[in-house]
Amino acid sequence: MTLCSPRTVLHRAAGSLAAAGLLAAASLAGAAAPAQAADTPVFTLGGPADTALHPYPKSGRPKASTVGISLNNPSEDEENGGFGGYFTLTFDLSGVAGVADVKFDGESSPDCEITGTKAVCEDWGIWPGLQGAADLLVTAADGSENGDSGTITVTGEAEGATFTPFTTRVTVGGPDLVMERLPFRTELAPGEKQQAPITFANRGTRDADGVLLTLRYSRGLDIPQRYSNCEYTVDDPGQPDFGSTTALCSVEGAFEAGATYTLATPLTLEATERAYYDTFLYRIQEDSAAQRAAQRAGAAFERGTGGVLKAVPVKKGAAVSSADLNPYDNQQDVDFRTKNTADFVAYGDDVAGPEGSTVKADIGFRNEGPAWIGHIRSGEDVATVDFTVPQGTSVTSKPERCRAVKADGSYREDQKSPAPRYVCNTSMTVRDGAGLDLPFELRVDKAMVGASGTVTVRNTWLQNPKLPFDPKPGNNTAYLVLNGEGGGSDSGGVTAGGDGGGSGEPSTPPTSAPDPEKSPSGTASPSASTTSGGSSAGTAGGSGDGGGLASTGSVALIASGTAAAALAAGLVLFTAARRRAARQS
Repeated sequence: MTLCSPRTVLHRAAGSLAAAGLLAAASLAGAAAPAQAADTPVFTLGGPADTALHPYPKSGRPKASTVGISLNNPSEDEENGGFGGYFTLTFDLSGVAGVADVKFDGESSPDCEITGTKAVCEDWGIWPGLQGAADLLVTAADGSENGDSGTITVTGEAEGATFTPFTTRVTVGGPDLVMERLPFRTELAPGEKQQAPITFANRGTRDADGVLLTLRYSRGLDIPQRYSNCEYTVDDPGQPDFGSTTALCSVEGAFEAGATYTLATPLTLEATERAYYDTFLYRIQEDSAAQRAAQRAGAAFERGTGGVLKAVPVKKGAAVSSADLNPYDNQQDVDFRTKNTADFVAYGDDVAGPEGSTVKADIGFRNEGPAWIGHIRSGEDVATVDFTVPQGTSVTSKPERCRAVKADGSYREDQKSPAPRYVCNTSMTVRDGAGLDLPFELRVDKAMVGASGTVTVRNTWLQNPKLPFDPKPGNNTAYLVLNGEGGGSDSGGVTAGGDGGGSGEPSTPPTSAPDPEKSPSGTASPSASTTSGGSSAGTAGGSGDGGGLASTGSVALIASGTAAAALAAGLVLFTAARRRAARQS
């Protein structure tokens, strides 16, 4: 007998449940188990409720459909909730005698044996969660007819455990809905519209009683029609996703085997002003309450108020011997590239505090649009905020997404002690009007006037920092100024773009600040004020990584202890007075 490791079980789940659909397998996992003693685990067997079989061919070998049987351990304890014992699954095949022939997939079901109308699988170990138990390869039996059906019942047994049984039905023949691929234009301009005459065929052996058309399009696209037989939902804007809209349209009618259908009125697909990289998915399935519930996945949908979406026949032909059966041809998707831009504007802060105090600073960037940016296919981060720490300060608190690096931007092993520089990646999407807010806390180690650090939003690759979609690189850099002269706005933002409005022209930065065009990655350029050997005057945060950090602002080190005390006592009042005077003027 072959023992299964947790990794093997997970591979089984990936194989069998991908074919059946994880949501369907979970929702159809069998009836509720009877009450048991608290120390007796109850495992639930499940799988697809119904599976269609290719009719037995006049010549050649019959095509097999896969019936994936799942096993659910409801324990949430990943470390201690597993069942570490042997168990047996028994399959009653008498209900499909003369209807279907059953074999097991040898790779995912290595310890299964069939004797007559009974099959037995033996295995060891049931880990928490939903996992694949066995894959049945089912074909129509010789002599079976279209419409014949039967059931397979699965039960389980193990010492010290209870199994909830499961029954699945197989039917010879069925609808096979196939979505045709449309010839879209994929290179677009904002505002451009094109028709989407969704077209599908039923290549099965049975009519489909109603179809469910699923449309899903990312944030930069829109379908302005809102049909009364469709329900719509939009991704939560607070989630790091693609801001997609999903429409579920129940289209009534008998969709005949061998016929092809198209929408009575084509949809209109529009690239909006925020389009950049976008995706449109369109899928067709036989309609049912269970199918709609699985597609909703618990999300809140709102019904449209327009006309009724209808499908009309295009042509008829001979039915093809297949059924759904083949769920992999029910869906098409297309990627669009819209010629557009997004202006990422960095913002800094203007903070003040005496030596030994801790100050809070809010830095980050905003996407002033017009486009949203999403790496839909790769899932890669869109951008990085690169923050060099003002001289004479140490970071005491940082956002979780940020990691410490050396002064030159290279990898740093130590992530606990203060560093001279931090990089903070976005998610794979940055919506128009959104951005990244990064709260830092810094301790003032040395009293300095006008010390500053750069805040740069750049590409995730340090060697290639330019944002390919951003036409205004001049406002990609801002400054965090400590104990300055109140040069920031009332909101506290200090940006290289001056007013933060995306002019693209940097305002005059503090003395000796790096030129963002010459140092787009945010790395401070060497200057005469750079010190080495860990001198407190040239070290940001006192990390000592890669020597001292170059001065990023006009810094006057207070050499005298008396002068330092005097400055520390009056600095906050001085800065506040300057700010009040600036507001009054």
